[in-house]
Amino acid sequence: MAQFIKTIQNFAFTNNLWEKGSRIIIGVSGGSDSVCLLDVLSKIKSKYDLQLHITHINYALRGEDSEKDEIFVRELSKKYNIPLTVFKPKKADYKGNLENSLREIRYAFFEKMRLQLGFDLVAVAHNQDDQAETVLMRIIRGSGLNGLSAMNAKTKNIIRPLLQTSKKDILAYVKQNKLKYRTDKSNLDINLTRNNIRHKLLPYLEKNFNPAIKKTLSQWSTTVASDYEFIDQSAQHFAGKVCENKCANFNAQDFLLQHIAIQRQALRMITNNLKKTTLDLENGQIEEMIKIINSSKSKNQKALICGLNISKKGVKVDIRC
Repeated sequence: MAQFIKTIQNFAFTNNLWEKGSRIIIGVSGGSDSVCLLDVLSKIKSKYDLQLHITHINYALRGEDSEKDEIFVRELSKKYNIPLTVFKPKKADYKGNLENSLREIRYAFFEKMRLQLGFDLVAVAHNQDDQAETVLMRIIRGSGLNGLSAMNAKTKNIIRPLLQTSKKDILAYVKQNKLKYRTDKSNLDINLTRNNIRHKLLPYLEKNFNPAIKKTLSQWSTTVASDYEFIDQSAQHFAGKVCENKCANFNAQDFLLQHIAIQRQALRMITNNLKKTTLDLENGQIEEMIKIINSSKSKNQKALICGLNISKKGVKVDIRC
């Protein structure tokens, strides 16, 4: 148990996750990962003089189980003597892809609470297995470097203390400390892509190719993140100059002078800026945009890609909502 906590502390120190006196909101669903995170942070809070606050989101998507999750987290709040805020989104807020919608609702609420309470950070319980699943999902989807770099230990005010901790070690810690937790039965539904990867693809890869595939994917993702950071800075310089309100205008020749990696990332940034989203574009959509920009046809080129109108007239490229 002591070594488990020490490993997390070392990871936090290496990645500068918090400082002494930090005020941290903890996202607690009631599952094994978030219960583990809550227990660890509660045990080290005096050492680092941490101030903690629990948040729980009741999406009300699982009927009675959702209500029981909330009751369970309220009991955790009393057990650890840590304040709790519960949020119940309106069903009308669930738009488009449900998983993406819930994620946006979740992080918007976390940031709202952070600002409202005057806190510094939000801790979420993503672990090494989650990282591996996310990387595989994005590889299958054809994501760019941003997607392949998946999750970082720290992203602005979001920290992930368990990111290099395996699910196996988390469950061992929970068992050893006799911690109760809730099980989300929907995580067993293999009709959902992530669950299919978790229960079928990853075990197959572990058995037939690499027993340490989860660790390998997680570490590889960290390496990709460093490469992405360099490309991101160069692409930001180009995208920042051409975006204005709800449109982007630029010279095709200036764009094509950039390295292809920077071209792709600049288009992702332009798209995200115009659509006000952080969702990563699929590789096929990026290539379709570049094909239009690179076209030598004399007639005007037009297309609707990812909800954006992109057109090229001569050397002038226009992208708008």
